[in-house]
Amino acid sequence: MSEEQFRRIAGIAHREAGLVFPPGKAPLVSTRLNRRLRALGLSGFAAYCDFLDSPEGAAERRMMISALTTNVSSFFREDHHFGLLRSEILPPLLDRARSGGRVRLWSAGCAAGQEAYSIAMVLAALEPGFAKLDIRILASDIDPEVLRRGRDGWYDEREQDDIPENYRRAFLTPCVNAGRSGIRISGELRRLVSFRELNLLDAWPMKGPFDVIFCRNVVIYFDGPTQERLWNRFRDICAPGGWLIVGHSERLPPEMQGDFPVAGPTAYRYRPAPGEDRRHAWH
Repeated sequence: MSEEQFRRIAGIAHREAGLVFPPGKAPLVSTRLNRRLRALGLSGFAAYCDFLDSPEGAAERRMMISALTTNVSSFFREDHHFGLLRSEILPPLLDRARSGGRVRLWSAGCAAGQEAYSIAMVLAALEPGFAKLDIRILASDIDPEVLRRGRDGWYDEREQDDIPENYRRAFLTPCVNAGRSGIRISGELRRLVSFRELNLLDAWPMKGPFDVIFCRNVVIYFDGPTQERLWNRFRDICAPGGWLIVGHSERLPPEMQGDFPVAGPTAYRYRPAPGEDRRHAWH
């Protein structure tokens, strides 16, 4: 891959998905995209760049973004957030749901669903009758391949090591898939989570408001202006008193913390200005 070809690919990645690849990432980009060249039967990156820029390259641009996206996740990653969810965030929301109210949670950049199912396990353990209540979890990602894995709910056997034993007994079933031993999330829990393909830079079809938004280790891949736009969009779709949970290396900028004061380690709670009305619904 030449410098010019890298600049073209990095420019497309930024335009399509807000991803930022400095020059030092050229070897990584080349390695990840070599598989796409082989799949398309192309001889080199010059032809690949031309194809990406062509009208026929729209589908491949999505495949390229999927190949370049880091989809690393695990169950109960950054466990302190799930302790906060268990002890402080969910109890009042579940009281509202038991009284007939609605509760909506969003795992943005969900990868293969480990985060969304971790949220679901905590919720289901606190309220075994969740299926009868108006509670839904949205799990979104830009990569359709990882979303298929999430919907299926099958994971490698080793991944259960991160799941507390009581949750394993309640929500997992041993399952063999294509000759590989693994685990599968229970059907009732899978029905609680809706997986949707979503580019965070595009229009959002859901209206909100969301009571809890997990967006962890996602925004760090964007440049400053893109981050600022996303923080503001999360604010606009967050319910008054709602929570925004970010990754361990992420922080809301100081100017946002008037609306989102710190409420825990990399956790913020939305305090809207007096008179704001965000009574929408996501269906």
